[in-house]
Amino acid sequence: MRQRSMTTWITICDTCKQEGWESGDMAQTDGEALATLIEATATGLQDVKTRRVSCLMGCKRACNVAIQGAGKLNYTLGEFEPTTDAASGIVAYAMAHAESDTGQVPYRDWPQAIKGHFVTRHPPLPQDE
Repeated sequence: MRQRSMTTWITICDTCKQEGWESGDMAQTDGEALATLIEATATGLQDVKTRRVSCLMGCKRACNVAIQGAGKLNYTLGEFEPTTDAASGIVAYAMAHAESDTGQVPYRDWPQAIKGHFVTRHPPLPQDE
């Protein structure tokens, strides 16, 4: 019997700025723009939540997000443009992550928009003894 999926968090770096970004030319950072799109796409989802943080320390790979769930494999993804397609792909992957018992999502199930964007995979933290 399959367990109910657990919450997957999309952590979005809201300070990400892509190369060539100039504060005088834009009202918000690229990370803020991507965060707004992801939040709108994820609105109303039960098992996917979003949060913003200031700096995931992946500045050379802006825009960055982390896909995280307790007791699961966690991922950092980067080099996203702040577009609706990117936001939709990130949220779709997070939904699949939430449904996975381990956090691993088969490649065949990855949305096209996230392919080529994986930076790191983190194993789950050990259980306290």
